[in-house]
Amino acid sequence: MRNALNIATVLQQQAEELGDISAIIDDRFGKTLSFTDLDQASSQAAALLRRSRLQPGDAVLIFQPMSADLYIALTAVFRLGMVAMFLDPSAGREHIEQCCRLYPPQALIASDRAHWLRVRSPALQRIPVKFAIGWPIPGAIPWSMAQTLQPERAIAPTTSATPALLTFTSGSTGQPKAALRTHGFLLAQHRALEHALLLSPGEVNLATLPIFVLANLASGVSSLIPNVDLRAPGRIKADRVMAQIQTHQPTSTAASPAFLSRLVEYCDRHQCSLPHLQKIFTGGAPVFPGLLKRLQQLAPQATVSAVYGSTEAEPIAHIAYGHIQESDQTAMREGGGLLVGLPVPEINVRILPDRWGTPIGPYTVEQFEAIALPAQTTGEIAVSGGHVLTSYLNGQGNEETKIQVEGTIWHRTGDAGYLDEQGRLWLMGRCSAHLQDALGELYPFAVETAASYIEGVRRTALVSAQAQRVLCVELVPYAPIHAFTNLQDSLKWAQIQSYRIYPKLPVDKRHNAKIDYPALRRSLNLTP
Repeated sequence: MRNALNIATVLQQQAEELGDISAIIDDRFGKTLSFTDLDQASSQAAALLRRSRLQPGDAVLIFQPMSADLYIALTAVFRLGMVAMFLDPSAGREHIEQCCRLYPPQALIASDRAHWLRVRSPALQRIPVKFAIGWPIPGAIPWSMAQTLQPERAIAPTTSATPALLTFTSGSTGQPKAALRTHGFLLAQHRALEHALLLSPGEVNLATLPIFVLANLASGVSSLIPNVDLRAPGRIKADRVMAQIQTHQPTSTAASPAFLSRLVEYCDRHQCSLPHLQKIFTGGAPVFPGLLKRLQQLAPQATVSAVYGSTEAEPIAHIAYGHIQESDQTAMREGGGLLVGLPVPEINVRILPDRWGTPIGPYTVEQFEAIALPAQTTGEIAVSGGHVLTSYLNGQGNEETKIQVEGTIWHRTGDAGYLDEQGRLWLMGRCSAHLQDALGELYPFAVETAASYIEGVRRTALVSAQAQRVLCVELVPYAPIHAFTNLQDSLKWAQIQSYRIYPKLPVDKRHNAKIDYPALRRSLNLTP
């Protein structure tokens, strides 16, 4: 009987059914794998890991860019019932040390370049078994050795609660939190993504988000990995991606707003379009209506959608640009926040009084429903469901982010928003970023979404400085001469007391699209 709870079983089934259809097209590293090839390579990689005496439950730290080799390693780890561990090496040495203390890895699989991190990281030096992808590295087993081994066809027995994937928060405000996903969680997330992204076998998807490639593989969708450095999506070389689009003609894509903005800018400069794409999904950061509109103009045949989610719950809600009504556009222009659409069927959403930073609960079901806010009332967004993370590793971080409601765990997103009369979700920004001053209450997305409609405005950020409402503004190059005046006129309702123009506003490292508020506050010499 098949072990249906191990995510690797689903991938193996796709190999049996789809055979020579391309699973991963990796132009950057010159490797294209069919579903059969991927199954074979991951089976041989599993044999290499087992030969190295690694055991089910061992954590394997993986440092490898999005590539065919990344998914060979990942599926091999899943096959053996081990835990695939990922962290952000760009966060610095102390972050690496903290993460490895929280969950000490027993093996390291890394590119030859990433192995240089061992020179300055005692935590990486202590990892017992090391593998090198690419050039030979002293003290590391060549990953290519797997190609000489007999495949490990058996898939380790797992339950829905068996750990599978471990990632970490940035720890920018202290100790990083570890998000440990189980095989049951990954299967539930696959089903939710398959439904939300309308995944079907035979498609070619331009894939830029690592977890979405896993969903593609489980759904029989071919993943075209962009031939660019995805660590900086806001600075990609769009001409390379457009060349891939012309060659491979993907029918869909799921990408961050910064990545797609680069494609839009390229198309504007070269007067071209995106004729092959039938579905465009964007998320991982705020998706303002202007980007959706421009993508729809470049791909009029496509369904263009924004997806809202988080590390702990992906996806939460989504909306197609064609479903945004004129009244919705008016509401967003006038401070109604950012519309992200109906919650996906697999998730439950409640809006709670905004008490971010204060632990709440436990509650009975009746008590919880009694405190939930009615439609059109802004509060903190809380979610529950099969693909919602119910606990961080060792419970660290649970007190302030999880709510016990009898037998159900609800996750507090830290995002403010409300449900409208149609049951659609609107975002108002981070709870921690909202302003409460002598003029009243003001949430950042009320202002920033409205500002996004002004021609010539690239991005904005609302903060409080010296007891004043300050809007920090980044204009596009060669913005219209009246852009700033138009911005001020359109935001009179927000009672902004000071405007500051920035050549570039700081954004997050991962998606290059979220405002990095701590960095912005430091630039303004403000305390957190």
